[in-house]
Amino acid sequence: MIASDVDGTLLGPSEIVTERTVAVVRRVLADGVPFVLCTGRPPRWIAPISQPLGLTGYAVCANGAVLLDIGTDSVVEVHGQLEPMLLHDLADALDKALPGCRLAAERIDLGPADHSMRNFVIEPDYHNPWGDGEGRVAMRGEVLGKPAIKLLISRRGMSSEEMAEAVRAVLDDSVDVTYSSSGGLIELSAHGITKAHGLADVAARFDVPAESVIAFGDMPNDVEMLRWAGHGVAMANGHEQALAAADEVTGPVTEDGVAQVLERWF
Repeated sequence: MIASDVDGTLLGPSEIVTERTVAVVRRVLADGVPFVLCTGRPPRWIAPISQPLGLTGYAVCANGAVLLDIGTDSVVEVHGQLEPMLLHDLADALDKALPGCRLAAERIDLGPADHSMRNFVIEPDYHNPWGDGEGRVAMRGEVLGKPAIKLLISRRGMSSEEMAEAVRAVLDDSVDVTYSSSGGLIELSAHGITKAHGLADVAARFDVPAESVIAFGDMPNDVEMLRWAGHGVAMANGHEQALAAADEVTGPVTEDGVAQVLERWF
């Protein structure tokens, strides 16, 4: 089984999957090998990647919290949710660690995927490093008022690395802290809910052992997946934590690093 992160791994700055990568992924599928997307993206951001690649299987979304059946566009599993009482406690701690931070909550339901903004709720002035304009603006009480699969925190003027260090110093082990961009955004999820957790679910459905999985990634939210897979491959453009966790480093995303590895067999 093949598993791959999306941003910085399959997608470079152009945000387009190259013809070379499309061709090798389609050869993977033609040989009957599952190809699984493993991403921090929510289900509503999967189609632009899955369609050109011809994927109809599973996508592990929201850093392992959600399993999406791409073919039916349905959420088939939700792993771990942050309850409102915990969300309020986290918000209090975050205000102390990161004064001026803004919060957002990603929610999900089983069944047909909801591609509206109803379940992505953001505070005023919440900043998205991938471009603002997405999300339903609400006051903090509403953002924290329902169970969420992840809590996102933005803080202008700080890097994600700086934010993560400050937050880990004040939070206990009830949540995990990660990030997939250095642009001032971190994410909190239920403890133990990682891409590795979601990918293990998919592997069990296909009866594929971990040692028969090749996984690709580039950022700290890929570390557990790279370690869990039989062969973890980091992109040359990746974060130092991903590089340290991998069994191999391939070329950067701008040089089709994923395709470079897969072309050995397909």
